[in-house]
Amino acid sequence: MPKSASSPKSFEAAVSELEAIVQEMESGNLPLEDALARYQRGVGLLRHCQTTLSDAEQRVRMLEGDGLTDFPTEPTRDGDEAGA
Repeated sequence: MPKSASSPKSFEAAVSELEAIVQEMESGNLPLEDALARYQRGVGLLRHCQTTLSDAEQRVRMLEGDGLTDFPTEPTRDGDEAGA
């Protein structure tokens, strides 16, 4: 499986491949060695995604001058349930 040794082309490709691996593993039809190989590939993809997201967050922080703040939320009154 040469694809296993390669880096994903993009974040989206990594997520898509990771989803496919999860579906294969959840099927329960993989021999142990294949399941282990897919698990190993999944860990690599997960790390790639985490690094990509971390890098993107760092870039956004640089662009925003490290002054990121949460979006304001609508104030709620005590005792009120959302959507009431």
